[in-house]
Amino acid sequence: MTHSLLLEKYLPLLRKTNQQFPVLDLACGSGRNGSFLVNNNIPTTFADISDVALATVKSNFVNDKLKEHLAKYWQIDFEQHQHQLLNKEAYTAVLVFNYLHRPLMAQIKNAIMPEGFIFYETFTTKQSQYGRPYNPAFLLNSGELLEYFSGWKIHHHFEGVVMCENNQSKKAIAQIIAEKPKG
Repeated sequence: MTHSLLLEKYLPLLRKTNQQFPVLDLACGSGRNGSFLVNNNIPTTFADISDVALATVKSNFVNDKLKEHLAKYWQIDFEQHQHQLLNKEAYTAVLVFNYLHRPLMAQIKNAIMPEGFIFYETFTTKQSQYGRPYNPAFLLNSGELLEYFSGWKIHHHFEGVVMCENNQSKKAIAQIIAEKPKG
């Protein structure tokens, strides 16, 4: 699986930010999106519950000292902790793809530094017509991402049905790229 085309299209937004702080690839799975950023020399922290997934991501950079230096790894179960997990204004941007845990949303917003970005894409309630996931807890309602990031500068927003990467099936998704206001 390749990285999201959203990242490719909006890479210049990330390049203009303060790269003193990393990008967080939250619930990174295979790390396809964060790896794209590391390969474009953007410091990235890969966070996931799976130590196997993180080891796989890490193995992608083992022979490249520069890339190895740009990538950090954090094994964490974001759904099992009741306390604050994400530090305030610790990340240039947060990437969230194919993951939804609503109780984490406020922390995600706080973790992004002013003039930093959220890149969020996940399934909507219409996804149940096309396949997994079916659980409403993992599906966005119409307009939900816009609501979460109201007051932020919206660079991209989409809600609808698209073809999957394999061009054999469809998926119902919502996407947003938004910039946190200054101060």
